[in-house]
Amino acid sequence: MAVIEKIRLGLTLLGFIILAYTYIAAGFIISALMLCSCVIWPINKTIYRIINVHLGWCYWSFYTFLGSWWSNSECYVYTDMADFKHFGKENCICIQNHRYEIDWLMTSIVAENFQMLGNHKVYSKNSHKYVPLVGWTWYFSESIFLKRNWQEDKSILKTGLKNLTEYPDNYPVYMYPEGTRFTEEKYQSSLEVSRSRGYPDMKHHLLPRPKGFTAFVRDMKGKFAAVYDSEIVFEKHPKPSISTIAQRIPVIAHLSFKRYKLEDIPCKTDEECAEWLRNLYLDKDKTFDEFINNEKLKGTPYKIPKSSRGLLNVFFWCFLTCYPLFNYLCNVIVAGTSTQRIIVSVAFLFVVVILRWIISVTEIQDGGQTTPKSTQNGKQD
Repeated sequence: MAVIEKIRLGLTLLGFIILAYTYIAAGFIISALMLCSCVIWPINKTIYRIINVHLGWCYWSFYTFLGSWWSNSECYVYTDMADFKHFGKENCICIQNHRYEIDWLMTSIVAENFQMLGNHKVYSKNSHKYVPLVGWTWYFSESIFLKRNWQEDKSILKTGLKNLTEYPDNYPVYMYPEGTRFTEEKYQSSLEVSRSRGYPDMKHHLLPRPKGFTAFVRDMKGKFAAVYDSEIVFEKHPKPSISTIAQRIPVIAHLSFKRYKLEDIPCKTDEECAEWLRNLYLDKDKTFDEFINNEKLKGTPYKIPKSSRGLLNVFFWCFLTCYPLFNYLCNVIVAGTSTQRIIVSVAFLFVVVILRWIISVTEIQDGGQTTPKSTQNGKQD
């Protein structure tokens, strides 16, 4: 049995290396095509956006493949039918909790199921747009990158939201108002700030930052239909992480969705909108706590099916990128020079470094103080 297990692990490692190479090679090709498409922007923005929706889907479906097909993970959605009938048929902003390394991966699987993966947008911090492949595709897809300095972010949001109103198709915008991923250290800091302002305690979330959300609600009323409260929880074992997924160990995610009409959200004053957001997070906290105590969410679960389109897309890119690679490697092994072998080794190390950099963006690390505080330099609270 030990020998069989070693063989299985060896095949898994080999398969993941091939998948990682395909992902990076395809990502560079897709990013290059997105860059070339920029010449169309001044002529016809609609055509530019249609092209990049399809290119973005080609890239992001690697992640849905990783979750659904590679690891055989499962994703269940809980909502009522009145809300469910709107999924994929309207522009919406999704308010996400941000507790896990792979919460975004499961959200991508849901978006793919409703044909909204290629044209999704995110609110993200400015440094993410420089991350190879991931950040580049977000940038070309017109996601909004914030510097966490309100004086600068006001103009960034104004321009970004204006561009979103011109978009031709229905799409989701993913927002993480907590501003950072949950860790115990950040939670204690957040709790301190929350109590100093007289807000109720939460057990499983950080105090949300309201300014970006308030700006969105004010500018997008009449242009966006709804706000979706998306709360994701994972079963305790195994650990929901990129490492777990890479080892082909399945995880099970449960997502609760609630729909709120954008026109019903109060925004006459900043505080009124901020209070609505804080109350939403209190409800999210109760939903999370309910799962912790009962190991289930309210309602009937809908299991997200695997995407056959995503599977075919990965096979296509695997053939396109691996066939010439294997031919070249065979030639180098059989009749290659020392220089060629060194180039191959350096290229392999380059792939490893790029992959490690991309993975590091998703990993949970104990961080310093990143919870909202008032400052004198215009920093967001």
